[in-house]
Amino acid sequence: MQIGLIGLGKMGGNMAERLRRDGHQVVGFDRSPSAPRDVDSLQGLVAALQAPRVVWVMVPSGEPTRATIADLGDVLEPGDVIIDGGNSRYTDDQAHAAALIEKGVKFLDCGVSGGVWGLTEGYALMVGGDAETVALAQPIFDSLKPTEGGFVHAGAVGAGHFTKMVHNGIEYGIMQAYGEGYELLKAVDLVERPDEVMASWQQGTVIRSWLLDLLVRALDSDPGLAKIRAYAQDSGEGRWTIEAAIQNAVPLPVITAALFARFASRQDESVAMKVVAALRNQFGGHAVGHEGSTAPVPVS
Repeated sequence: MQIGLIGLGKMGGNMAERLRRDGHQVVGFDRSPSAPRDVDSLQGLVAALQAPRVVWVMVPSGEPTRATIADLGDVLEPGDVIIDGGNSRYTDDQAHAAALIEKGVKFLDCGVSGGVWGLTEGYALMVGGDAETVALAQPIFDSLKPTEGGFVHAGAVGAGHFTKMVHNGIEYGIMQAYGEGYELLKAVDLVERPDEVMASWQQGTVIRSWLLDLLVRALDSDPGLAKIRAYAQDSGEGRWTIEAAIQNAVPLPVITAALFARFASRQDESVAMKVVAALRNQFGGHAVGHEGSTAPVPVS
């Protein structure tokens, strides 16, 4: 099957390679002139594909994706299909589908998980859109997904990225739990080999997972994580998950706490904790520290 793929970075480039290995003809385009692209423009991409065309967009979420889909809508023909495989917000998908339907262009949203391992292990795919359009693109999904499982037609347009959003929220919580458990293991003298403890949990325990495998891999290359800075960014999907929970009155205390822990990791100092320290001093005369010292001192 032919497919156009826009965005040839780490994920997009590996996806193109996996598709080619499975016999598909991939026409790649990237806005960066230095990227190993097959065509030099969106018009060239469209000209290289036979109708009905399937074009997969794999660029950063937000304005880059919105602009790319809008530009594609101007050059594709009725019956062609756009698949957004980035990390777009599900509400953007619904806006894209509504704008494209007026031009006769079909739209699918696809949440993708698998990271740099997807080339060899396959990608978990969560797709939103109508059944007819999904069926048209199914050979592409079959080649990208793992041999067993890893694919779901989650529902109407937006369902794919909504599902991936929730997936990433769960991921936040799991990673935070592993991190807190490891920190407690390291904090006590009783446990002499915390790295080995984590590795031992890879088999036979109810908390074994691929994330645990990756943590053990990280510990093997950097024992005690001595080279890692305690600073964690968020891609935005954790925030969107919590916003959706608020809109639907669904309690998500674990995922919310995990997101807030990432915020805390980026602070050089906590203004909130300064307030707490000052108040403890005011009502109880408790000692507080001062700038430039880690030792608490009494304040008169």
